[in-house]
Amino acid sequence: MSVRKASHAGSWYSDSAKELGRQLDGWLEAANFSHGPARAIIAPHAGYRYCGSCAGFAYKQIDPSNVKRVFILGPSHHVRLSGCALSTVAKYRTPFYDLTLDTQVYKELHSTGCFEWMNLETDEDEHSIEMHLPYVAKVFENHRDITIVPILVGSLSPERETHYGRLLSRYLADPNNCFIISSDFCHWGQRFRYTHYDKSCGEIYQSIQRLDQQGMSIIEMLDTTGFTEYLKKYGNTICGRHPIGVLLNMVDHIRETSNGLKASLKFVDYAQSSQCRSFNDSSVSYASAALLLE
Repeated sequence: MSVRKASHAGSWYSDSAKELGRQLDGWLEAANFSHGPARAIIAPHAGYRYCGSCAGFAYKQIDPSNVKRVFILGPSHHVRLSGCALSTVAKYRTPFYDLTLDTQVYKELHSTGCFEWMNLETDEDEHSIEMHLPYVAKVFENHRDITIVPILVGSLSPERETHYGRLLSRYLADPNNCFIISSDFCHWGQRFRYTHYDKSCGEIYQSIQRLDQQGMSIIEMLDTTGFTEYLKKYGNTICGRHPIGVLLNMVDHIRETSNGLKASLKFVDYAQSSQCRSFNDSSVSYASAALLLE
C-alpha cells in the first residue's frame, strides 16, 4: 500500500505528535466558534509558526460529528497544471495517524476525464495540501473513519473554475462532506515581485490589509465575477485564488440548482507574518473563513 510521507514535518511543523498536538490544541482553544458548523473553510498553508493560530480559527468552525469525507483543494506551487490532479497513493501520513484517501470518490472524479494523476514526487513536494493534514487529523481524532479527497488545483481560467465548480458542487451540497480550501493571502515585497502600495492607507502593512480586506469582502459576498475582476485589477498575490474560485463556482451552482439553500461565508481571522514599513520588507497575509449552507 502506497503512502505519501509527511515531507514537511520537522521543518514546517513539528514531527513530534505530542508537541504538535499541544500546539494545535492551544490554537483551537484560543479560537472561538462563531460561524459554524462549516461546510467549507478557507485556511492558510504556511509554516505553523506563522499561520497555525490563524488556521485554528477556521478549523474551530468544523463540527466533526457529521462529516464522513474531507475534500482538500490546494494550489499547485511547483508544477504547471492547467486543470486539476489527483493523488496516486492510498494514505497520507501525519505525525498523528494516517489519513485514508477515498477511492470511490476518486473513481467518480477520474471518470469525468477532467482530472489527471500527479506523481509521488509532485505530491510530496507540494505543501498546500499537506499543511492541512495535521489539523484534519486533530479535529477528527475521535472520528478516524473519515476519508480524504485531496485535489491539486492548477492555474485555471475563469471558465475552467466554473467547470470544476459545477463538477464538485454535488459533493459540497452533501452535508456529510467538508471542504478545505487552501490559500494564503497577499505575498508582498520585492522577493514576491509584488509591491502594490496605496499611501492613503498609511503604512505599507495597512495598505496590504486594506487590499486583502477588499478581496475578503468580495468573497464574503460570494461574488464570483467580482473576485475575478478584483484579481485582474490589483493582481493581489492570493496563492489559492483558483481553489477559492472553484469554491465560489460550487456555491453558484448549488444556488442555481437547489431550492432555497442559503449560503453564508464569513472571515473569522486575519493575520500578517510581519508588518511591512519599507520596500525592503516582505510579508505574507493569512485569512481564515467558514462557509455555512443551510
